[in-house]
Amino acid sequence: MNNELVPQPSWWKRNWKWVVPVGGCFTLIIGAIILFSSIYFGVTNIMEGSQPYEYAFELINKDEQLLDILGSPIEKDGMIQGNINWTNGNKSAKMVIPIAGSKGDGKLYIDATGEGDEWNYHEIRVEVNDQEFDFIDEINSQH
Repeated sequence: MNNELVPQPSWWKRNWKWVVPVGGCFTLIIGAIILFSSIYFGVTNIMEGSQPYEYAFELINKDEQLLDILGSPIEKDGMIQGNINWTNGNKSAKMVIPIAGSKGDGKLYIDATGEGDEWNYHEIRVEVNDQEFDFIDEINSQH
């Protein structure tokens, strides 16, 4: 009787048939997650850096009545919904932004269009519970 040991194939030789497809799928999934998160954070940064976004937050953080209800400072509190577009010198922004202060939360609505460096605001409004704060009259009185 022959008692020689048969050499065992390496781990890779025994398992390559399932490692390659599973590893490939895992790589594709991770790549897709990285791609979509990059797009999401890129778009979010563009919206947060836009003039309508910054102007609206400047306005609402100066409103004493709103600060009494929500608390100070009022900041973004979730994912921005909406869009911002630039086409042939024309631009538009329409956003709904969840906001919160130290005492409560609400939603900020922005609707603006413009050309060049100028923006025209059609809506800057905050909803808190059943109350509504409209800033369009304040904007129009400044111009």
